[in-house]
Parts: sequence; structure tokens; C-alpha cells
Amino acid sequence: MTPKLATKTDHWTDDEPLECVSILPESPDVVTACFQAPSGRTFNFEAGQFVTLELPVPGGPLYRTYTISSSPSRPKSLTITIKAQSTSIGTRWIINNLSQGMTLKAMGPAGHFTSTAHPADKYLFISAGSGITPMMSMTTEIYDLGRPCDVVFVNCARRPSEIIFKRRLEHMATRIAGLDLKWVVEKADIYQPWTGYQGRFNQLMLGLMAPDYLEREVFCCGPETFMQSVREALAGLGFDMDHYHQESFHAPAIPLAEHVEVPVPADNLPEENVQAEVVFDISGVTTNCPETDTVLAAARAAGIAIPSGCTFGVCGTCKIKKTSGDVHMVHNGGITDEEIDEGYILACCSNPRGRVQLDL
Repeated sequence: MTPKLATKTDHWTDDEPLECVSILPESPDVVTACFQAPSGRTFNFEAGQFVTLELPVPGGPLYRTYTISSSPSRPKSLTITIKAQSTSIGTRWIINNLSQGMTLKAMGPAGHFTSTAHPADKYLFISAGSGITPMMSMTTEIYDLGRPCDVVFVNCARRPSEIIFKRRLEHMATRIAGLDLKWVVEKADIYQPWTGYQGRFNQLMLGLMAPDYLEREVFCCGPETFMQSVREALAGLGFDMDHYHQESFHAPAIPLAEHVEVPVPADNLPEENVQAEVVFDISGVTTNCPETDTVLAAARAAGIAIPSGCTFGVCGTCKIKKTSGDVHMVHNGGITDEEIDEGYILACCSNPRGRVQLDL
């Protein structure tokens, strides 16, 4: 199917589903899904942002958040590159069921993990496994500018055959000055010699890969344990952590500089023995719950469907409008101050206080 022509200023918005136009295997249990807008509209996002997909899995829709692996400099399509883990439900459904021509509802783009927000002359991109996807988006955008750059690109994988985008990145590095690729693997593939770094990423490797790391803007993405080791390595070497940025859809660890406990007034916390009332205006449903329940939990108990992804305030999928009342919300960046001022909350990390009305 050839998409319709759209005007130059007409960008895709999440009121239109995404159409899958191709599925490309990348490595074991890893695929890249390419989407276009059926209307022909182009995509407007920042490199490093993510989208949330509604997946029609058995038992009801499932919402999963995926980083965009394509670049905004190539706006006619949008790709996600995903790796299925042993416990994956949504990602496994995509690998086994998504095919060309299918459409999926999507929300976004969203997220603040982007080099656009932190322009610099020198970058250090550090990733592990499928955490390479936002780095690929940022690097492709830099590559498409056609100018010499200064990017040290580090990716860690279990084996050389599991390095995602390896050939594509190596091709980029042959066509632009200043893209320095560093691969780290835990062990080599059988019968395949490996002459690069081997073992776990550490301070010694960092000093060899990027001797001027103190001068670089650092972006890191991967499993939480990996990112923790990178944070500790940088902090131990005196790196200014104001220039460190990370992306994760797992519950965030306490940053090294924030181990000091900040006292919170006891009367400001939700209490289990205090009841709250949540009113869903559009649905005409009212439910009671303890203040310690989240708005998302109260909605599910009342049979009200609120899309949700990460469930701890990062992805912003469960953003809804509060028309009256107060909530106790502790989020992790999935909502802006401007949205909060407009009355929006994240249902997954908001506890109702008293009577709360929602535009739902």
C-alpha cells in the first residue's frame, strides 16, 4: 500500500494508528518493526524519544513502551527495535504476530532522554543490549547532518553476533569523520575470532575508549544493573554527573548524589485507613478506595480501562485530566510541570486525597 501524499507541515499524531510496513530480523530474538502513517503524514519527534503501543494480546489490550530506533532526520517512517526476553509478553507478541499491513494504536512520542535537550561538541554513548536503540536514533541524526562529529559509541553485548546495528554503524563510521565505535562482549562466538574488548565494562575500558570522558556529554541506556555500574564508574573517576543522562523503563535507582533522606511530613502521606472517592465523570462511575491505592488501581477495580505502560511514572502512558480534587503524585519524569499546571496526573503514581474527579 502506497501512503497518501501529505502536506509538508502535516505531522502524524496519535489519533491515527500506525501501519506496519515491514519486519526486519536483526539478531536472535531481535526485530525491527517499521511503521508509516496510513494518511502519509510524516513523524515529528526527537532522537531518543519513545512511543507506547497498544497490543491486542489474548485477554485484553496490553500497553508497552518502546524507544524509537529511527531518526527524526528520516521522517517518513518510524521504527522500533525490540528484543524479547524470556518473560516478554508484548514483545513476544510483536515478534510472533505482527505482520505487514497490520495497524496498531500508538501514543506519543514522549520522553526527555534526547541529545536535542543537551547539545554538546563531544558525546559518549554507552549502551548494553537493546539499550542501543536510542543511541542509534541520536547517532543517525548526527550522521545525516553530514558534518564531522565527535562521538564515542560504546555498546556491550553477550556475544559479537548479538550486537544490534553493528554493520549499519560500521558503515556510518566509514562515511563520516569522528564516529568512534567500541564493542564490548562477554565472550566470543564459537569458531569466530574476536579482537575487541572482552569482559564487563569497567573504568579501565572507559579510560582506554574515551580518555577525554570528563569533557563529554554522556548518555547511557541498558539494564538497571548495567547503568548502575556505569554511574559508579563515572562518579568514582570524578565525572560531573550533571552531564550524565540515562533512560530506563525499570524502576529508577536512587542516584549516587541523592542518598540523603529528605524528611516528608507524616500528615502529607496517603493513609491506608483513610478512604478516598474517585469519580469518573465521562463513564459515570464512582468508586471508593484507600488513599494508599493509586488512581490506576482504583480505576481497574471499578472496571475503567486506563492505558498504562511502565506503572511507575516514567512513560506517561496513563496521563489523564483531573477536573477537581487533590492527589499525591510522585512521578519519575513522565509528565511536565506545564501539564501538571493544566490539571493532568499520572494515574499509576497518583494517590487520591478526598474526592477526586477525572475526565474519563
